[in-house]
Amino acid sequence: MSFRDQKKYIEALRKYEKKFDRREADDYKMFVKMNKDDEDFDSISLRRLKELYDKYNTPVDRSKYDAFFKKKEG
Repeated sequence: MSFRDQKKYIEALRKYEKKFDRREADDYKMFVKMNKDDEDFDSISLRRLKELYDKYNTPVDRSKYDAFFKKKEG
């Protein structure tokens, strides 16, 4: 994984930082420090970062907005 992807995940998780439990907060702080030092993450850290990202950053279901943008018939 590239440094750019690591930074993207960390930036996305910043807005969920208050929702983390103690272990997740400690891991996140470690990731931020590693990112500041321009270190590449090892496989374990990278997997943990992806798990946090997948847990908190859920994609928006855009299908529920389709009714607002359909043309009215008749």
